[in-house]
Order: sequence, then structure tokens, then C-alpha cells
Amino acid sequence: MITLYPLDRNNADQVADIRLRPDQLKFAGTVAEALAEPADRFDLHQINAKGRAVGLFKIDRAYSTDYPFATEKDLGLRAVILDQRVQGRGYGTTAMQALRAYLPRLYPQAETLFLTVDLANPAAIAVYRKAGFVDTGEIWPHGDAGPQHILSLPLRAQARC
Repeated sequence: MITLYPLDRNNADQVADIRLRPDQLKFAGTVAEALAEPADRFDLHQINAKGRAVGLFKIDRAYSTDYPFATEKDLGLRAVILDQRVQGRGYGTTAMQALRAYLPRLYPQAETLFLTVDLANPAAIAVYRKAGFVDTGEIWPHGDAGPQHILSLPLRAQARC
């Protein structure tokens, strides 16, 4: 069973051992990099399986500042990091599917969750699509690792995709 929790930065030791494969670092970065993000903009959340942390992700509350396709009512999903030792077990897909119920409780004003995913990362694209994210059909050309698909997930009934 997968559960999602807000990550208290004071308890970062819970996620300290989470590692991506080296070839995935260009897409999501490291746990240390996620923890270094400013708390006034980024909230950290952990992914737990069988009572232990197996991943984390960032929610960018000011996503529209850098991504003009989003509005101030939208959130951004950034740096999904799932430990290399548990990849391929469906934990990532299950965690991403849980976002639709999990995020509105924490961010009741949010309408849509956006993310950009590198065109060269087909495994992540498949996970997000399985989880219900919709490809907007647009490409974000400014990704650190290259051009990216723009995907969205409605968090409220009237949200746009």
C-alpha cells in the first residue's frame, strides 16, 4: 500500500537514503537538491510503501511564475524521485494516481496540477499517463535535459486540462 505524507524538512533523514539511478538524475535531481529548495515556494511530500519512505516529490506553489501555461490557481509537480531499489513495482504509478485525492485536501484552492516531462523519459511519461495525467499537446522547450511534454491533472471538477 502506498501512502503520501507532507515531509517535514526537520525529518529529512526519513528520505536520506532514497536514490535514483545515475541515468535518471538529469530528470529529477537528488534528494539533497529537493531539500535545498526554498520552503516558501516548494512543499516536499514523501511516498511511503510498507511503512517506509521510498520516494518524494515537490509541489511548486508558484509554478505559474516560471511556466506561463499555468495560472496562479495551479500547482506544479516537480522532482518525483522514486528509489531505484523499488522501481518497477507499480509504486510510482500508484503514488501519482493518489495525487488527485491527496492534493485537494492540502491545497483546496488549486485547480490543476501541471508537470513537464522530458521527451527522452518514456518510462515517466507512461507512469503519468497511467495515473490520469493528460498531455496538453504542447511542448515546453526549456527543460534542463531537453524538450518536455506538458501534462495536466485536474484537481477540481471545473479545472482545465
